[in-house]
Amino acid sequence: MKPLTQYGRMAEKHWREHRPKMVRELEQTGRLHQMLLEAEEKTKDEMATLRTDLMQRGSTAQQAQDQAWEMVREKYVLLPPEE
Repeated sequence: MKPLTQYGRMAEKHWREHRPKMVRELEQTGRLHQMLLEAEEKTKDEMATLRTDLMQRGSTAQQAQDQAWEMVREKYVLLPPEE
């Protein structure tokens, strides 16, 4: 099984705290690890694209990294809490 990176570990911690039903369902179907891997891959891919675009528009590498993280984090990693 492929180990999780920082984004996958962050997603797992956040999901367990804020999305326990979703985590339980994913664990029962054996899909939690795969979904975490997908979340981190999508995060990394989208951030790379955004970083490049932001740097071409004049942002420094650090500014681009920070802005890309802010733009992407709630799409895949820091999901909204369950109701």
